[in-house]
Amino acid sequence: MDIETHLIISKWADATITYETDYKLRAVKDLATKTYSSHDVAAPISSGSFKVNAMIVVPCSMKTLSSIATGYGDDLISRAADVTFKEKRRLILVARETPLSGIHLENMMKVTQNGAIIFPPVPAFYTRPKTVDDIVNQTVGRILDLLDIDTGDFERWNGMHSDMARSIVGI
Repeated sequence: MDIETHLIISKWADATITYETDYKLRAVKDLATKTYSSHDVAAPISSGSFKVNAMIVVPCSMKTLSSIATGYGDDLISRAADVTFKEKRRLILVARETPLSGIHLENMMKVTQNGAIIFPPVPAFYTRPKTVDDIVNQTVGRILDLLDIDTGDFERWNGMHSDMARSIVGI
């Protein structure tokens, strides 16, 4: 895919990459066209005049969600998200916290009412995943599909086979 990407890695994203994956931070940064410090609120992507198609925050912590929901642009992630809202561009927040409190749900409602898409990375078990990579690839494929980027790397739901459906519902 020939897509220009801009990457912001917070200190906690750095820690998460190190703790939860075998990736090195440099290798992740090398996947992006341009990378920024989360402290660089003067970066080009902090302005609405810098044209982008969409923004994905993955993973989106509840702290970041709260900052985005209240318009508190204290770092580049929340500032760029605020710009994404005001410019009416697509914003996808991959919130992976559980369980969720009422405050979390209120913040999710607030950003959704402003056009954001909340995407919990819930496994699609209809695909019968065999590995964690299967689950990750399905999730990434679905996220990119929300941006009209078809990677062909995920399985779409095609309904239940009629014999199985009949046996389940008793028809």
